[in-house]
Amino acid sequence: MENENKTINIIEEEFRQYLKLAEGGDSDAQLDCGYFYSNGIGTMKDEEKAFQWYLKSAEGGNNSGQYNLGCYYQNGIGTIKDEGKAFQWYLKSAEGGNLKGQFNMGIFNEYGIGTIKDEVKAFQWYLKSAEGGYLMGQYNLGCCYRDGIGTIKNEEKAFQWYLKSAEGGSHLGQHNLGHCYHYGIGTIKDEGKAFQWYLKSVEGGNLIGQYNLEYCYTNGIGTLKDEGKAFQWYLKSAKSGDSNGQNNLGNCYEKGTGIIKDEEKAFQWYTKSSEGGNNLGQYNLGRCYNNGIGTIKDEGKAFQCYLKSAEGGSSDGQYNLGTCYENGTGTTKDEGKAFQWYLKSAEGGNHMGQCSLGNLYFTGIGTTKDEKKAFQWFLKSAEGGNHIGQNNLGSFYRNGIGTTKDEKKAFQWFLRSAEGGEKFGQNSLEYFYRNEISYVKKNQNKLKHQCINCENLNNTCSDCKLIEMQKWTSGNCDVDKIIQMTQSDENANEWEIWRWIDYSKLKNIEYLAEGGFGSIWKAEWIDMPEEVFEFYKSNQVALKKLKNSQEISSEFLKELTSNFQCRDKYVLPILGITQDSTGHSHEIIRL
Repeated sequence: MENENKTINIIEEEFRQYLKLAEGGDSDAQLDCGYFYSNGIGTMKDEEKAFQWYLKSAEGGNNSGQYNLGCYYQNGIGTIKDEGKAFQWYLKSAEGGNLKGQFNMGIFNEYGIGTIKDEVKAFQWYLKSAEGGYLMGQYNLGCCYRDGIGTIKNEEKAFQWYLKSAEGGSHLGQHNLGHCYHYGIGTIKDEGKAFQWYLKSVEGGNLIGQYNLEYCYTNGIGTLKDEGKAFQWYLKSAKSGDSNGQNNLGNCYEKGTGIIKDEEKAFQWYTKSSEGGNNLGQYNLGRCYNNGIGTIKDEGKAFQCYLKSAEGGSSDGQYNLGTCYENGTGTTKDEGKAFQWYLKSAEGGNHMGQCSLGNLYFTGIGTTKDEKKAFQWFLKSAEGGNHIGQNNLGSFYRNGIGTTKDEKKAFQWFLRSAEGGEKFGQNSLEYFYRNEISYVKKNQNKLKHQCINCENLNNTCSDCKLIEMQKWTSGNCDVDKIIQMTQSDENANEWEIWRWIDYSKLKNIEYLAEGGFGSIWKAEWIDMPEEVFEFYKSNQVALKKLKNSQEISSEFLKELTSNFQCRDKYVLPILGITQDSTGHSHEIIRL
């Protein structure tokens, strides 16, 4: 107790000495007196007296006093708040070489505080502050180069200034440097370094860095995947009050990621996140109420949560709010409002929102019917990976709704939808197979007969060499050209394309009848292409052996060409041409 009293007496004596010097006009002592009064050191805390001493120090030319006076005017401490005066004193401080004053001049010019907004001047003041070694100046200069604020965008320079800031100990700089390494911004991508800088940022207490570190552990970026550690970091940031961490912790408990699944705790953390204003937390809390996850199902509360999330900018919340209005879930049904919220969600990039918006334009629910707009939104949804959107886009292409009819594109989108597990896409794909449309396999077949040099079908250049030509060549140029003609026809279906068929692939050949044109035989085509077999459901074929066909006549070639050009479902299709060991040519047709 005695030692404490001695210390207090020493501090009070020190204050009296500074006060005497200050009253004598010493600007440094005036600055110190301001500090003593501001913090209640050696005297009673008195912000108004602190302000008065900072004012004297500032008027005496002390740039630190000028900086502190700017802070007092900016925040209304010991005086009336006045951003214009704050700007003027920061300017004097900055011009006197005070790094903090230079940094604040950057802030005031960037955002137009107490002066007209001027990003070029902001950049220049950040630069002075950064070159003087001020860490926050270096960090903000990096942001200017990253975003092109007051200067030309330059990601490499942004990286360099983040590096200086990070090496100096700025936790924000460390976080942004990690982000640069993570995504290869201004430097070579290096997930290991990204993880290390995120870690340094977090160790310094940076909450955004914690979020990214959690992401690294969750996905194994720059470190071993460790859901347990990810959970621990989420827990730490959640307990510190970070609403993003609280939302992520809710996800962990809901899915059992890194911790035992506990829907009630998930609900509790989503609630905390929502109360903190986090729109993702509000969205997830809405899901809990809507589906009874960790709480009693309550569609009215779900609607309210979706509304908060939607108004906060969450595209998922906007989409779900749209579904509430469309179906009257937890609120009065209102198709006009459903349309408006789907539109916001769609414009925000939500693929389900884009698909639902397409449906409303197609049906004219909540808006004027517009098939072209419906097509455009289904296209955006489909390209974003939404399988329902892909199926709907396929239907539009198949039927020519809002776009030109294109069965090839229809098939491709139905295929993508089906591969994604969408039931309607699978049904549509079955429809295409039943209706004899198989464009993908047809195109694959065409590519096998594409010129290696000019990449076109048929002989189109002097050095033309067809891929896999040796597998089907008849040895007769005229016959090969006819076969290639069928394979290059854009309107030909797979089962209408002709092939040169090795006679050895025909088994169990039996004579059937004789006619004026030749004889008819039946056989089994043992390596019939899968797509042809799928269409006919049989490998039984008929062989039409022409009389005197050892020498293929021009009349025979014309007959073949005419048959292909006049193909019709009522005309027996030719599947290919073969030649037996005696040199007789055969048309192979359906039995």
